[in-house]
Amino acid sequence: MSAVDPVQASALPSRALVLFSGGQDSTTCLAWALARYQYVETIGFDYGQRHAIELEMRPQLLQKIRAGYPQWDRKLGDDHLIDLGLIGKISDTALTGDVAIAMQENGLPNTFVPGRNLLFMTVAATVAYRRGLDVLVGGMCETDFSGYPDCRDDTMKALQVALNLGMATRLKIDTPLMWIDKAATWTLAEQLGGTVLVELIREHTHTCYLGERGQLHDWGYGCGACPACVLRARGHRAYLGE
Repeated sequence: MSAVDPVQASALPSRALVLFSGGQDSTTCLAWALARYQYVETIGFDYGQRHAIELEMRPQLLQKIRAGYPQWDRKLGDDHLIDLGLIGKISDTALTGDVAIAMQENGLPNTFVPGRNLLFMTVAATVAYRRGLDVLVGGMCETDFSGYPDCRDDTMKALQVALNLGMATRLKIDTPLMWIDKAATWTLAEQLGGTVLVELIREHTHTCYLGERGQLHDWGYGCGACPACVLRARGHRAYLGE
């Protein structure tokens, strides 16, 4: 392996802002960022989501990560919770209203919130600018997902260009889960933090679209029937080799 030029090394991203919802994917991304970057902050969004229980899980998860991983605690900085209630006011989806989850005529499930990830990244970039952070980390994935167009790699690459042009910055958008499925996401969590992190994700994250936390399954809490639960359960079975 060739040595890294000191000038080039100083230009590498070292201060990250992780989009942290309190779900399985974003918690895995947070662990990935803490293992990779020198300093990490987190950001979450209250957009009137139906599964607002995730907002209650976020501070608990951060506390448990700090307590369980002292080497990460030293790197973990401030958390930011941003009010984006306007999304809920201007959208009409199964994630922002009490309606049944169903497929739409355009081929997308009505859990798709138009513009959500675009706005998340734009606000995160604004916070990163103010905080002196040089990389944004998100859990977007187009390998094992519900077909949301704002989770695609092309979308994130185009958004990175637009944000840097608009703010005269050199922010990098990292999406470590983009090309792996949910089974590989469980494996990544184990590689990063061992079985302790896997169990933390299983018991303390929230991914269910309906906000159901009445029953703890092998793969975590959830209704077991919504698209998020189905993906998570299927991935966990594959992770265990079942």
